[in-house]
Amino acid sequence: MLYRLLKLPATLALYLYCRTIRISNKNILRQDGPLLIACNHPNSFLDAIIISSLFKKPVHSLARGDAFKNKFFAALLRSLNMLPVYRASEGVENMEHNYTSFNACKEIFKKNGIVLIFSEGRCINEWHLRPLMKGTARLVLSSWNDDINVKILPLGINYQSFTSFGKNIHLNAGEMILPHDINTNEGFGNTIRAFNAVLNNKLQPLVYEIDKNNLEQVKQTLGFNISTARRIALSLPAVVGYMAHWPLYFFIQRFAFKVASHNDHYDSIIVGLLFLLYPFYLLFITGVVLFFTKCWYFLFLILVLPFCAFSFVQVKKQF
Repeated sequence: MLYRLLKLPATLALYLYCRTIRISNKNILRQDGPLLIACNHPNSFLDAIIISSLFKKPVHSLARGDAFKNKFFAALLRSLNMLPVYRASEGVENMEHNYTSFNACKEIFKKNGIVLIFSEGRCINEWHLRPLMKGTARLVLSSWNDDINVKILPLGINYQSFTSFGKNIHLNAGEMILPHDINTNEGFGNTIRAFNAVLNNKLQPLVYEIDKNNLEQVKQTLGFNISTARRIALSLPAVVGYMAHWPLYFFIQRFAFKVASHNDHYDSIIVGLLFLLYPFYLLFITGVVLFFTKCWYFLFLILVLPFCAFSFVQVKKQF
């Protein structure tokens, strides 16, 4: 229920948080199941938010198991269509819980649903495809063994920055992996390696390989050209957007830096907090203006301020 309630506002919010989202094949967004989206993992839970918001059908995401330790947060995450998956580093005793999550995934597949898995297993802010873990292959082979003909969609997500607000995002889709693409008669271990080799070959061209110090290549690959006419047209509302939203963003940025400057979750924390707090901030600003002016025309601020924020994101410095 919570997933359905938040999907529309999350989709709309992408237009405020992202300068542009370029999708190599928009037809994938209308894909039916059973489907497993096998994606790289460069930007924490923001990756799942973007993919879940863009796909038309509900997407169930596999998330790191330690986020489910608290019962309240576990219930919240499950209501957002998230399931826990554990790594050995999170306790070998927890690994058996992965079977429960994989069985839940197979039930989703049986209902023609969609599951998202981050095949690298760990989030790192970089332009690079890391070695794939075995979880994706284990889930796929287990599903195929149960006669569930799940398709695998290799998906690469690329960001122009992991620290600045207003993203240029490239979402690159590869060719589907189907049961007949993998030889499953060579033993379980060999089949795991064969599947990962196929998935790696399909993911590699979808994930940009850029040295973190090569800013010029980042600009050429992920830069977004905005026309002079568009920049001029949006310049005035952009100034208003910057001034009106600076207090909220300053507070959130300071908080995110304090709690996440040492890890790769800084960007996602900023976007998550903005998503939660911006509606209240918008109502507060509108209420204050109405209180002092007594003019109901200022109710339009609820629409005008988001447009001004959008304008600022469009024209602000990208690098």
